[in-house]
Amino acid sequence: MLINPSESALLVIDMQQRLLPAMQQSDLIEQSICDLIAVATQLSIPTLYSEQYPKGLGATSDKVLESLPSSAVRLEKLTFSCAADSDCLEQIREQVPSQVVICGMETHVCVLQTALQLKQLGLEVFVIADAVSSRSEENRQLALERMRQRGVDIVSKEMVIFEWLQQAGTDHFRSISKTYLR
Repeated sequence: MLINPSESALLVIDMQQRLLPAMQQSDLIEQSICDLIAVATQLSIPTLYSEQYPKGLGATSDKVLESLPSSAVRLEKLTFSCAADSDCLEQIREQVPSQVVICGMETHVCVLQTALQLKQLGLEVFVIADAVSSRSEENRQLALERMRQRGVDIVSKEMVIFEWLQQAGTDHFRSISKTYLR
């Protein structure tokens, strides 16, 4: 199954400033997520972002916040899974047609639990391997493998962008490929 731009939404999980320093390759992951947000915005793909217990863990990183469109939907949660919080799930159901593309952290906790629960609820779920992180590479790899075994599609940032674009030769392709496909 390909990612369809008219059927998908981008879900950015818990890219909170206080958590970033503990994550593997945090600068690279943060930049990849900003790129994905920019592409989604150019292609009018809905974007949602969650914050895990922001009162204690703080807000989303400034860099990610600056790249979010004004239409982005903020999900505040205490549960690890976005789908386990009724308010978050309601927003997801309103914003996500049938496919959800997930990035963020931590891969083996909030990303994993959200992906598995959304899959269980009948959505097509895609997790971007090069746009998720954990405190350890082992936990990230274990989570990606577990999700794959449970029917979640594990994809790359470039796979998502090319599938959202669908074809070359368009103005969107020229603009996006120059900036985000390097």
